[in-house]
Amino acid sequence: MASPADPSTQNAFRKQKKGPPFKFLAPLIYAPVLPLIRLSLRHRPVLRDRLFTTVLVGAFAHGFYLVTDLYDSESK
Repeated sequence: MASPADPSTQNAFRKQKKGPPFKFLAPLIYAPVLPLIRLSLRHRPVLRDRLFTTVLVGAFAHGFYLVTDLYDSESK
């Protein structure tokens, strides 16, 4: 059993960040951007569709990264 003065447990507490997890706050940025792209670029359909698809692919890639990172950290 590890004692309270064990350096390995002290290092585990130092590694924790105190700030907000910004990787989980990214949907608050790109979620409102998607409807704004559709509304603001109404008269330029080619640019609108390409930009919308790019942001949507980025959102799915970010979600995939979060899920794989989550599963990876749970398996360790």
